[in-house]
Amino acid sequence: MNAREFEALVVEAMESLPDEFRQRLDNVAITVADWPTQDELMRAGQRSPYGLLGLYQGVPLTQRGRGYNLIPPDRIVLYRRPILASADSPEAVRTLVQRVVIHEIAHHFGISDARLRELGY
Repeated sequence: MNAREFEALVVEAMESLPDEFRQRLDNVAITVADWPTQDELMRAGQRSPYGLLGLYQGVPLTQRGRGYNLIPPDRIVLYRRPILASADSPEAVRTLVQRVVIHEIAHHFGISDARLRELGY
């Protein structure tokens, strides 16, 4: 799957979110990269680039206070190559992209990895 097709799946996943969630993502940049950088792997506690499918970088809504202003947008990155390597069909890629988008957006809303695991994400 080429980059353009993959990015279309990310857009599709974003558009499938309920309006009340999309409206609270006005200061979040969602991007696609082929691979995570060494710095991103270290921040995520991963050794292998295949182990990191997406990454949220920012301040979750639950941790923002009065002094939260003039801050660059939060950033969600989906890693195309690791996702493609983890899926065995175009439909599996679509499903995995949807899952990673939801997982990373959940971090923006302050939901931890532990809680996401409890919820099946």
